[in-house]
Amino acid sequence: MKRVIVAIDGPAGAGKSTIARRIAEKTGFVYIDTGAMYRAVALWALRANVDLSDMHKLEELAKAAKLVFLDGGAGMELNGENVSAEIRTPEVASAASKVAAVTAVRRALVEKQREIAANASVVMEGRDIGTVVFPDANVKVYLDADQDVRAKRRAQDLIEADTAKIAKEIADRDKRDSSRPDSPMMQAPDAVYLDSSGLDLDQVEEAILKLIRDRTSNGKEIH
Repeated sequence: MKRVIVAIDGPAGAGKSTIARRIAEKTGFVYIDTGAMYRAVALWALRANVDLSDMHKLEELAKAAKLVFLDGGAGMELNGENVSAEIRTPEVASAASKVAAVTAVRRALVEKQREIAANASVVMEGRDIGTVVFPDANVKVYLDADQDVRAKRRAQDLIEADTAKIAKEIADRDKRDSSRPDSPMMQAPDAVYLDSSGLDLDQVEEAILKLIRDRTSNGKEIH
């Protein structure tokens, strides 16, 4: 059966992780949370007191990191330790954005991402999946939402009551991610733009499943 790659890109808080997990469950594809990979490297850097401007050291960490997805992609293991909760803190999220701006780190983790997808159909989400990691992906979606909506969602994810603070962090991250020189966050020319602001999860899921069916011989390639 032909390998199928579904790439879901978009800014923080758009709902990429949640919807990607649901799509993977419905299709039987492997779910890959690329953001969790960058967060894990960022967590390691913070623990090791590595300066986030030390590109050489960050590259070493990215190459050496043994990353294993847990619970169908919902969790992350770093060098044998379950760090699923640790990588979801605001501090790690902020550090991850800086780590992800390092070209050598991205190169190292993209290699790991491509290895995972070499022998399986995958649903991969991030910020440059459809533009850099898998430019030939069968299905590309750019999932977006109003900034206020994204801030509220992220505040709930982080169990953080200060939505205004989260909104500021999201705005800062959007700026960093879209302006970084290497692999900036952007919509691929052939990606379908999907605004999830006024949609519930079921509606977003069905819209993407329909795209997959349309792009893969009416679903015949979905196992």
